[in-house]
Amino acid sequence: MVKIRLTRMGDKKSPFYRIIVADSRAPRDGKFIDIVGTYNPLVEPAEIKLNEEKVKHWLSVGALPTDTVKAMFVNAGIIEGGKKAPAKTKAVKKKKAE
Repeated sequence: MVKIRLTRMGDKKSPFYRIIVADSRAPRDGKFIDIVGTYNPLVEPAEIKLNEEKVKHWLSVGALPTDTVKAMFVNAGIIEGGKKAPAKTKAVKKKKAE
C-alpha cells in the first residue's frame, strides 16, 4: 500500500519535513517514491508548500494520506474534510468480583 506521509529533515531541535509518497512498509526516513511538498513548523504561521498536481495524481491512483497529512490537505483545500475516524482503542474487559 502506498501512503502520503511526512519524513523528517533538519537538525536536532529544528525540524523540517518533506511530504512524500512511500510504500507503507518503508521506514520513516527511508526509501520513498516521490516528494509532493514540504512543511516547516518553525515559522509563524507554519509554512506548507504543496505541488497540487502531484498530490491529486497520487490520491487518484489510491495513495492514502496519514491523518496529519490529510489535515494539511483539508486546510489547503485539496480534499474535502469529513468526520475524523474513531480512535482505535482496545476494549477493556472487566474482572469478575469474587
